[in-house]
Amino acid sequence: MTSITARAHTNIALIKYWGKKDSRLFLPYNSSLSLTLDAFYTTTTVCFNQEKTDIFYLNGQRQSLEETKKITHFIDLFRHEKNESFPCVTVTSQNDVPTAAGLASSASAYAALALGLNQLFNCHFDYTELSTFARRGSGSATRSLFGGFVEWKKGHSNKTSYAVQVDDAKNWDIAMLICLVNRHEKKISSRLGMNLTVQTSPFYQQWVQTAAMDLVNIKKAIYNHDFSTLGAIAEHNALKMHATTLSANPGFTYFEPLSLALIHKVQQLRQQGMNCYLTMDAGPNVKIICQKETIEPLKKELRSLLQQDQMITAFAGPDATLL
Repeated sequence: MTSITARAHTNIALIKYWGKKDSRLFLPYNSSLSLTLDAFYTTTTVCFNQEKTDIFYLNGQRQSLEETKKITHFIDLFRHEKNESFPCVTVTSQNDVPTAAGLASSASAYAALALGLNQLFNCHFDYTELSTFARRGSGSATRSLFGGFVEWKKGHSNKTSYAVQVDDAKNWDIAMLICLVNRHEKKISSRLGMNLTVQTSPFYQQWVQTAAMDLVNIKKAIYNHDFSTLGAIAEHNALKMHATTLSANPGFTYFEPLSLALIHKVQQLRQQGMNCYLTMDAGPNVKIICQKETIEPLKKELRSLLQQDQMITAFAGPDATLL
């Protein structure tokens, strides 16, 4: 029986997506922008089966009925689009990224799954249209179909909330040093955290308004190849996002003591002349935005805080692709 294998890479948002105005369609309150990375990815194989149910394997383990139902709900988007009777599907997925630790594993996972299903069901969607499907699995997956710098336009409906590539980043001198503070699943999921923030933080509306201006300014920096401005905007945007979690009720944070130590260290190094900036998603891990020549000096400076295997270098990643 024919099987389709697809691979998609994770992305790290420079302008964050934080909060849904429509939890069914995953429509965000603000547009966002990310950099796709080459170091982390998901490889997913899909094929029809002769069983009476969909089957889902993740990292070699067959998943529970509850987890499989989420995948079935996603596959149903493609079944309904074709409006035909199809056999059930077996999904076999391998994550080369720590799951649920703030490294966008769900983004690469649903982008790879969407690309595979697009081929399996002969839907023939282009990547922009396909991103409206990927979004229904995970908001950030909207961006992982494209390489380089990618914008997710917030839109106002299912068809108008989609991703576009801003720049493939092939001519950019940009890297990220991923600092693994904690490899385990985070205690507060992104969905739970953002919902609590939207509902209770008095700072949330200001976040939405200032994130819109951050997006305008960071796109100018990308067009101008202005690394320092890009880094400064990304760092400020990330810290503002985390400020909304602290101001939620009850307040919470994804920071751990080592996260804070790394934040202080990056800011100290920048004051000393090293051109580096930080960003953080919903998790404790710190991502340091830098240029290629800065990577080794930066690692050397961080050895007092991190082991060698806690530092992973990533560069701009490619489009999702069929293998």
